[in-house]
Amino acid sequence: MAITRETVLHVARLARLQLDTHELEPLQNDLGRFLEYVETLNELDTSSIPETSQVAVEEAPLRPDRVQPGVSTERALAEAPRKAGGGFAVPAFVDE
Repeated sequence: MAITRETVLHVARLARLQLDTHELEPLQNDLGRFLEYVETLNELDTSSIPETSQVAVEEAPLRPDRVQPGVSTERALAEAPRKAGGGFAVPAFVDE
């Protein structure tokens, strides 16, 4: 599957990445190679492998709870694209 420049720009916008024009072509090539690799995985014969219905962990590895200092509100919100009322502002739904 060929990745177009427009696809790279669209994915970058969804990921909120600001790319310079000199970054587009290498990223386009890298994404194309990645998709080619995934396509080769589709060629594998998996007919003899049973489906996995559920992956369960018998017991979750837990760490003991400890009180630790957190990040200040100002630091946490420093690079947020939108803020409101001392917190992160998020859209009610995603229409993209």
